[in-house]
Amino acid sequence: MKRFRFPLRPVAVLRAHRELRAREAFAASVHVYVLSEENLTATRARVARFEAALFAGRSGTFNPAAEAQQLAAYQRECNAEVEAERATFAARAEMDRCRADYLEAHRKLEVVKRLETKSRLAHRLETNREEQAEFDDFATRRAMRRTPLFSS
Repeated sequence: MKRFRFPLRPVAVLRAHRELRAREAFAASVHVYVLSEENLTATRARVARFEAALFAGRSGTFNPAAEAQQLAAYQRECNAEVEAERATFAARAEMDRCRADYLEAHRKLEVVKRLETKSRLAHRLETNREEQAEFDDFATRRAMRRTPLFSS
């Protein structure tokens, strides 16, 4: 019985490595996206607190210097919110790109795996055919060596 050798084994190994790297890159991009989402949520919460403080402060006496400082701080927080949204959109785009790369690498690996499965099946069938032919040949030789019990 011949040993099975898959001629595309080096291709399968390379594609498995590429798929692994793509999976790791996708996982890292998901992590970055989750962090950017958390940062955006925290920034929006800070902006909401500033808005609540600004509206609550308007019921008392008007202090122009304090109001200017609060408005400047509120503007900085709004700018930080815009930047956090941009970072989240960029992280989402990168995550989508990494997902597409991973899916493509996974598909390419699956193609080679299916080819290997088909090749193994063909090898197994050929080996079984050869083995059956050997059994048939053995049985025929054994039957030809027997001497008849009754001679005429």
